[in-house]
Amino acid sequence: MKIKICGITNLEDALDAIKAGADALGFVFYEKSPRYIEPFKARQIVKDLPPFVQVVGLFVNENATYINQVCTNAKMQMAQIYDDDNYTDYDSLNFKYINVVRAKSQQDIVENLDRYVLVDAYVEEYGGSGKRVALEWFKGIDCSKIILAGGLNESNLKELANFNFYGVDVSSGVEQSKGKKDKTKMINFVKAVNEI
Repeated sequence: MKIKICGITNLEDALDAIKAGADALGFVFYEKSPRYIEPFKARQIVKDLPPFVQVVGLFVNENATYINQVCTNAKMQMAQIYDDDNYTDYDSLNFKYINVVRAKSQQDIVENLDRYVLVDAYVEEYGGSGKRVALEWFKGIDCSKIILAGGLNESNLKELANFNFYGVDVSSGVEQSKGKKDKTKMINFVKAVNEI
């Protein structure tokens, strides 16, 4: 199972996440988030990362021009897009992207099974709230293209056994405080994923 650690704001956390075993790092380009990072600050972190780690920019209701510009400035390889208000013209994007489904019901998940998506719990704010998606919504459906986010931590990962999710995305579950990761929690989280 692939592991993305999101809400990276400094190089130390980024390197600790990679050492723990993260496949991808997420950088939040949503200014209302306590984990927001300026694109050129993210770029400084990215240039010091080892190879074979994917870097992903998180965007909320932004147009394609803005996403392209920030991904270029920050050296992102991929965009993770919350697009509730249909701002994004996907044909104009110059970067690979994955959509976030903010699930209010099982139907929201079922409608998106034909492509890779990140499924997060619906909350008023965007991401990093620690709220979980109801696991019963995934029963009986093919989860092989779903990255699960929302309320995950080392102690509840075993509940994901047998669902066959493509990956997991964690932010608040491995933090000391908003925007500051906890090295031990990241190590334990990755260990717990690998034991599923």
